[in-house]
Amino acid sequence: MKLIPLFLAVGMLTVSGWAEDFKLEPYSPELVKKAEVGYAVDQYNLGQCHEKGFGVIRDNKEAVKWYTKSAEQGYATAAFALSRCYEDGKGVLRDKNEAKKWFNKGVESGDENELLRILDPIYHGDGREGAEKRFFLYRRLAELGNAKAQYEYGMICMLGEGVTKDEKEALIWYMKASEQGDVKAQRDLGRYYANHDDVKEAVKWYTKAAEQGNAEAKLELEKLKPSEWYEPYFAELVNMAFAGDEEAWNSLGLCYVRDKGVTQDYKELVKWLTACAEERSVQAQFMLATCYYSGHGVAQDYKETVKWFTKSAVQGNRYGQCGLGFCYLAGKGVTQDYKEAVKWLTKSAEQGNALGQLFLGSCYSDGRGVTKDKKEAVRWYTKAAYHGNAQAKKELERLKSK
Repeated sequence: MKLIPLFLAVGMLTVSGWAEDFKLEPYSPELVKKAEVGYAVDQYNLGQCHEKGFGVIRDNKEAVKWYTKSAEQGYATAAFALSRCYEDGKGVLRDKNEAKKWFNKGVESGDENELLRILDPIYHGDGREGAEKRFFLYRRLAELGNAKAQYEYGMICMLGEGVTKDEKEALIWYMKASEQGDVKAQRDLGRYYANHDDVKEAVKWYTKAAEQGNAEAKLELEKLKPSEWYEPYFAELVNMAFAGDEEAWNSLGLCYVRDKGVTQDYKELVKWLTACAEERSVQAQFMLATCYYSGHGVAQDYKETVKWFTKSAVQGNRYGQCGLGFCYLAGKGVTQDYKEAVKWLTKSAEQGNALGQLFLGSCYSDGRGVTKDKKEAVRWYTKAAYHGNAQAKKELERLKSK
């Protein structure tokens, strides 16, 4: 899943991937006196003046000196600035250990607003170091009671991204976030219990998420609740579909396929979908493509399949992107092209589509369209398995046995 940032930083200046306050007190004799007296905030501001040349000649060594004095008093903003200096080698020899030390001190001493302020730019950090920073930030924010951070930290533990996978720890934080009303945590708790055959708990948490309008939770409830539950829900699905709810479209298609709340009639479904697809509904385009692929309600036609998958995919629909990627992967209705397949599967997988993640994992596992990479294969299979894909779980077991 393209991953969207959890928190937005406003009114900040980003320097080397870090965020710092833009409004600074300019250099002055008064500022120097306050810093020398020992006021941590003024020591930090003086460091900023020296680093940025704000009212004084730039001097990174002086900046480090004042950042250090401020950080040693527990001022989190200064600790993060000092960490960056050690990381970039500004005013001091580059030292990853010192950078990590001061970053961790900043995390431990920072309040919720301060940690949220720096989270967005660090969210995009690459590699293991970026993952470790996110881990420490989310953990601290979770401990401070931030519901969204509790969910994100739980997900990190569940997926084992940059840390050892720990389902027990993940569930603790999912529960804390869910009890505060975080809809994603409620949805994922429902998913976890459904995957572990605890229908009662799954329905409980999916219901809470559905009551907050989460379409995916509503869709999953369909699979768990008795069939008579479909009939009154069908009318609601129609309204949601015409309002543009992506999951509602998929759910509505299931109603036709499963004969729930509507007479099973694929030809009628194709007729309806075609009208909507021609009006540029990405959901209808995707579902129409699947009808042409499977031959439900219309003669099987792979070229028409590719046509409608493409129309849906270019508008950003993750299901259409996955379908188009699969067609290129299998050579259905189009010349087989692994690189083009990887292109569309990546777009789908980054938006959280489990099937796209499964297919992309197989590409990395077999070296189709990309360089063979077991680590990347495991990463995408893990994401797909987390979303409940049984085949991804089998592939993970296969790779681990090698």
